[in-house]
Amino acid sequence: MASSSPHPLTDWRALHGGHFQGTRVLITGGAGFIGSHLAEALNTLGASVVVLDDLNGGNRGNLEGIGPVKFVEASILETAALSAATQGCRYVFHQAALGSVPRSVEQPVRYHEVNTTGTLHVLEAARAAGVRRVMFAASSSAYGETPTLPKVETIPPDPLSPYAANKAACESLCRAYSASYGLDTAPLRYFNIFGPRQSPNNAYAAVIAAFAKSLLAGKHPMIFGDGEQSRDFTFVHNAVHANLLAARNEKPIAGQVLNVACGVRISVNELAAAMAQSIGRPDLTPTYQPERAGDVKHSLADLTRVSKVLGYQPIVDFRTGLDAAMAWYKTALM
Repeated sequence: MASSSPHPLTDWRALHGGHFQGTRVLITGGAGFIGSHLAEALNTLGASVVVLDDLNGGNRGNLEGIGPVKFVEASILETAALSAATQGCRYVFHQAALGSVPRSVEQPVRYHEVNTTGTLHVLEAARAAGVRRVMFAASSSAYGETPTLPKVETIPPDPLSPYAANKAACESLCRAYSASYGLDTAPLRYFNIFGPRQSPNNAYAAVIAAFAKSLLAGKHPMIFGDGEQSRDFTFVHNAVHANLLAARNEKPIAGQVLNVACGVRISVNELAAAMAQSIGRPDLTPTYQPERAGDVKHSLADLTRVSKVLGYQPIVDFRTGLDAAMAWYKTALM
């Protein structure tokens, strides 16, 4: 799927000024969904952007129309290519990973190699290149089924899937590299990021992307479980904003885990109804399947720490983001 044109929702220069002007940065997984939005924002801010992506989950089309990017087609497991791409970079935004909880349950060894060992390679390359800070795409799945809501970063990780275990292990690696080598790291725990360019075209598509594909084809969306599970759905520009705030933070972050979300909980049933309504098809009610192994029942972020450490507040609310995402899917899928 091709990229959208630069998104009018967010004025990156108003938010981040000239901080990244002329700064060389590496985005691993930069042709993917979140990575391409980061590349777009950093281009707008005058950074020199290097993208490393093996196109396993990314798409070169995601980088079309977003400005100049040096593209390196390689995996984070290819240490020579990774090392070369990291040279001269002040910041690394590490987004590359195999996604999907259910697929990780099917392929645990491959997930460990790419997600955990791959992150170790990224940290090593950053250490060798003298990078100032690594931003890591952590995941709220690390919280597991702990009943406490909202989720506070001091809750011990309780991963229920290999994917969640990978992400929790990588947070520990980030902390260890900060403590042992002085490489500053910022693990950002993303909560259900969605938005334009999130692919609906695989069996493990994220829920908003999967619902959009079904609804726009005139089909009933499929829900695993009873639909009362809830998520802190977070528009992608919020994740980008948190990454940029983390990069430019004046004090060391030192591997401290930070939630990135909106702090609002929405059930999957409510989501399905809102999306059907948004295209004028409230008759497309969900069908239900058994719940999936490794899926978490409820997720909601506490934003106290990220607000205190980074000054982060969400910049795009759920409904505004959902409208923007649906507008993009209408263009991409119809």
